[in-house]
Amino acid sequence: MEPEKKPPAVSDLGAWGMNVVSSVGIIMANKQLMSSSGYAFSFATTLTGFHFTVTALVGWISKATGYSASKHVPLWELIWFSLVANTSITGMNLSLMLNSVGFYQISKLSMIPVVCLMEWVLNSKHYTSKVISAVVVVAAGVGICTVTDVEVNAKGFICACVAVFCTSLQQITIGSFQKKYNIGSFELLSKTAPIQAVSLIILGPFVDYYLNGRSLLEYSFSTGATFFILLSCSLAVFCNMSQYLCIGRFSATSFQVLGHMKTVCVLILGWILFDSALTIKNILGMLLAIMGMVVYSWAMESEKKATALIPRNKSDMLDGEDVPLKSRTSGLPASDLDLDLEEGGPTKS
Repeated sequence: MEPEKKPPAVSDLGAWGMNVVSSVGIIMANKQLMSSSGYAFSFATTLTGFHFTVTALVGWISKATGYSASKHVPLWELIWFSLVANTSITGMNLSLMLNSVGFYQISKLSMIPVVCLMEWVLNSKHYTSKVISAVVVVAAGVGICTVTDVEVNAKGFICACVAVFCTSLQQITIGSFQKKYNIGSFELLSKTAPIQAVSLIILGPFVDYYLNGRSLLEYSFSTGATFFILLSCSLAVFCNMSQYLCIGRFSATSFQVLGHMKTVCVLILGWILFDSALTIKNILGMLLAIMGMVVYSWAMESEKKATALIPRNKSDMLDGEDVPLKSRTSGLPASDLDLDLEEGGPTKS
């Protein structure tokens, strides 16, 4: 008899809600912190190092107090993952610097098909026509409401390609590690955060100096700037935690598709809080993106229900007269035999 499973501490809806709220919050906080009209803290890579430092500290406190358990993950895999994740962060920052905002948004949108392709290659995952159609609708909607001017050069294009590849690989690896080592989302984050924190704190100032020609040592940390840095770091803990949680429970593709709800929220809040322009084009694009997300959620739910019927039909085939004979032959009761047949062989989500 299988042991009773404990209900998750955070529901699926709660995980998505945490990710959307924390991501939108951190974007708003960073906008105030980094904009020229705010505190002009233009050290994005170093700020990410601060984020992972606080996240690592929270993970250490959680482990020390016994709130979270520690499971073994080979050090070389953690270093490899951190290298990919840091390359993703650096590549995104370089892409934004070298390309126009429009091309930067297109490169972010291209992560959806890249993640789908990589999950198909690495995990043999297949998608129904409904899911593919929904993904196209979401990408089109977000593209309409975010992409404006498109300018690109050779260096910027290479940086964008590296960033998209590494970000997609990082998100797929998060889910793979959780399944491979049977480790929880927060436990895995607690193991990767210290390595990313150390490497970004060391390399971040040099990357930022190359990006904007300013040294972190020359920046004057005011009370307001310090407050927004701490706020950004606090929100980053929830943002990182919910990212690992959502990818572990669902998939990197779902995280990419439904994650664009954050883009819609940022546009709306930018219009409310920062007087950003909101045109008819933006509104139509947001409505199209939301419609695509709804269709995607419905398509994934339909796919889950269809998949759930397969093992049930297999067990129904054993309801004939052969079941008692096979049970006596194997020495197992009929119910246990059905269970073994249902669980036999690997299954893919």
